[in-house]
Amino acid sequence: MVKNIECTVYNHEFRSKILMAKANNKTVPTQLKVQDYLNAIEDPQRKEDCIRIHDMMKEITGREPKMWGTSIVGFGTYHYKYESGREGNMLMTGFSNRKQSITLYILGGLNKREELLSKLGPYKTGKSCLYIKRLEDINTDILKKMIEIDFKHVTEKYEIVD
Repeated sequence: MVKNIECTVYNHEFRSKILMAKANNKTVPTQLKVQDYLNAIEDPQRKEDCIRIHDMMKEITGREPKMWGTSIVGFGTYHYKYESGREGNMLMTGFSNRKQSITLYILGGLNKREELLSKLGPYKTGKSCLYIKRLEDINTDILKKMIEIDFKHVTEKYEIVD
């Protein structure tokens, strides 16, 4: 009886690893044009902020932006592989205009940026997301520094695709 339970647990874990390894990433580059996305932002202040973030990220990364899905502007691509066997490609840094805020993808981990965050201005965070309302409310020099540190971290840690 105990052997059956162990076998069932093993099979479940093994099956989970296989399913995770084969799972497709939903966030992938598309053929949509970044300029069309930016031009479609209705709020003039939000559009201006997104264009400034676009220009900032392009300057920092030295890469041309791509649309990832229908609403994420991404700069650069890296390849990841987890211990589970799951692997795929992801944007190195990027942003998205969302209803409530502008989301910046800081993939190197915000929990390591507490000192910089304390000087940034008003924001909210998710696991690897920084949410801001307006650029005029935050210290853009600190934001640039965070993007630079994050981009360097991703460059050093992962295989870079483009």
